[in-house]
Amino acid sequence: MTTANTCIILAIAVYLIGMIVIGYLNSRSTGSSAEFYLGGRRLGPVVTALSTEASDMSAWLLMGVPGLALFCGVAEASWTAIGLAAGTYLNWLFVARRLRSYSAKLDAITVPDFLSRRFRDNTKLIESIGAIMIVIFFVPYTASGFVACGKLFNNMFGWDYVTTMVVSAVVIVAYCTMGGFMAASITSLIQSLVMTFALIVVLLFGINAAGGWSAVVENAKTVPGYLSLFANTTIESTSPGVYDGITIVSTLAWGLGYFGMPHVLIHFMAAKDERILKTSRRIATIWVVISLSVATIIGLVGFAMVKANVLSAFASSSEAESVLVRAAALMGQKGILFAVIGGVILAGILSATMSTADVQLLAAASGVTQNLLQDVFGVKLSDRKNLLVARLAVIGIAVIALFFAMDPNSSVFRVVSFAWAGFGATFGPIMLFALFWKRTNKYGAIAGMLSGGVTIFLWKFLVRPLGGAWNIYELLPAFLVACVFIIVFSLITKAPDEEIVEEFESVA
Repeated sequence: MTTANTCIILAIAVYLIGMIVIGYLNSRSTGSSAEFYLGGRRLGPVVTALSTEASDMSAWLLMGVPGLALFCGVAEASWTAIGLAAGTYLNWLFVARRLRSYSAKLDAITVPDFLSRRFRDNTKLIESIGAIMIVIFFVPYTASGFVACGKLFNNMFGWDYVTTMVVSAVVIVAYCTMGGFMAASITSLIQSLVMTFALIVVLLFGINAAGGWSAVVENAKTVPGYLSLFANTTIESTSPGVYDGITIVSTLAWGLGYFGMPHVLIHFMAAKDERILKTSRRIATIWVVISLSVATIIGLVGFAMVKANVLSAFASSSEAESVLVRAAALMGQKGILFAVIGGVILAGILSATMSTADVQLLAAASGVTQNLLQDVFGVKLSDRKNLLVARLAVIGIAVIALFFAMDPNSSVFRVVSFAWAGFGATFGPIMLFALFWKRTNKYGAIAGMLSGGVTIFLWKFLVRPLGGAWNIYELLPAFLVACVFIIVFSLITKAPDEEIVEEFESVA
């Protein structure tokens, strides 16, 4: 093993050990389910902002977005980034404060729990549907993170994909099961900083290695439509297609997903109080805009590095997702200092994965233990036993996700897009209606959640393959269908009781 590789591995090892230490230090403050799942609602403005966005911007930020931009040009990556930036801001602006206040008033600690209490659903059907959907969509989402870990070490060192994926998963599960949500939030804060460092360093190094910014632009111009927001192309195309209005609206619909992301919403619920959220919103929005912009530009820089024969060519967008990994490996050849920096960059990619996978595992575990086992099936557990079952659930879900991640050719971006649509359509519409339309009732909630989740599968596998005007990102039609079902079923059934209405109106 070379000195450079040794330095890189040591840097990554120090980072991973640090994450486990944070989990251990927070293990003493997780004496109840509220502490384990929400950190006792003690998050300050900076931690709330950056841990929320780090948990959102998973490995697809450092792998999926650059890979997509590198192989397919700026159109899809840019419109996706615009939609996500807008969705981030609107979610913080409209949902964060009211959800924090409302969930605290109802003493709810999970998203399904909040919806069930909001509509006084004694049948527990809302909670059951929510918990099942969380598990269904979080498994592939978490699996995409494990795929990223496996790809990282396989591309960098040639290590066995499955082995390195399992080791990464063990580290995530270790600090997650020890420290719960507070450990996940603190590590996510650190991870957001490491991710930012990785993006900026790779951008600067890549521009220099490619021959300067003018070389990046000139190389991009050699591919027809590569720099156009309205062209559908790849680096292998000789004539681009049209990235039309329907496709643009479809791609912008990524932003709708934020209203229904359990791993984002629980950070709002965990904030110390409503007053800090204005500051958190500003920090989060700035971070997201900068991170998505830099990630997209890195894709263009990566293509220029390929044209300059600094990096080897990529055969697919999935393969192109390793551009940061290859850039870090190249940096490691420049000396010990650069090797350490390369190790930090790789730690940044791990950060992107871990900061999402940890809170996803916690959300999925809460769906199994808190929502299904205790609330729906009525199994009574002491706090100690509840924590034990929650930790076992985290391990169990991680194991299932590992099986889904066995294929190293999986595209991180594509897997995340499906899970994102699932959460956005299942929880997004009903979350907005629950917070802002007092006429919504439990029948509308149930109809909306079911119709949104089912439409995702129908559109993805039956309608979208028809192509043409039907080739719309499944989140948009599913979101609209869910909204219609919520309105119709709420209006044709009994209005909410006066107690529910008064409670709704009392929330700031």
